Amino acid sequence: MEALAKWLICEQRLRDRLEKMMKSLCVFLGARFGNRPEYAEAAQALGAEMARRGLHLVYGGGGIGLMGVLADAALAAGGRVTGVIPDFLADPEVAHRELTELRVVASMHERKALMAELADGFVVLPGGLGTLEECFEVLTWAQLGVHRKPCGVLNVAGYWTSLLAFLDQAVEEGFVGKTDRAALMVETTVARLLDRFQVESPEAP
Repeated sequence: MEALAKWLICEQRLRDRLEKMMKSLCVFLGARFGNRPEYAEAAQALGAEMARRGLHLVYGGGGIGLMGVLADAALAAGGRVTGVIPDFLADPEVAHRELTELRVVASMHERKALMAELADGFVVLPGGLGTLEECFEVLTWAQLGVHRKPCGVLNVAGYWTSLLAFLDQAVEEGFVGKTDRAALMVETTVARLLDRFQVESPEAP
């Protein structure tokens, strides 16, 4: 009986571990290509590597710019891709029509809420104002305890260096806590960032 009890405990621990494993990532990134080829290369590498690791990609549903590069790379590598896009952007020139799943919602607020619900963590690639807004919203939610999902930045070609320096300054000036700043993972390669995400266990608040 003692041996059976130990086996059941081990089995439950394994089941709990599997349930907490990273299964999906929401990626925020630009609907433009930017001026450096490194940006598209990073988006392509991330999509392909996520598919290779069996990670479900959740993103904004666009078929243009870096968004399209990311989705195409994940799909080409056999990955599962869910796009979430508001109806006013879901025209043939913007929305990606060949995804595993495309969800059309009523507003930007609903879009962000659904992407957050579907994901176990968040990755930020180069992008513009929308990418910045999405990044800081999920960081704020984490600070407030709305979620405990990991957040990370892929600092491609130094794109986010100035922003990261600003966050460090905000810590020095007393507006951002050191713990909140440290919660934002930063890496320069796809493999290292995903390795860190794989060891983080997403938990509900």
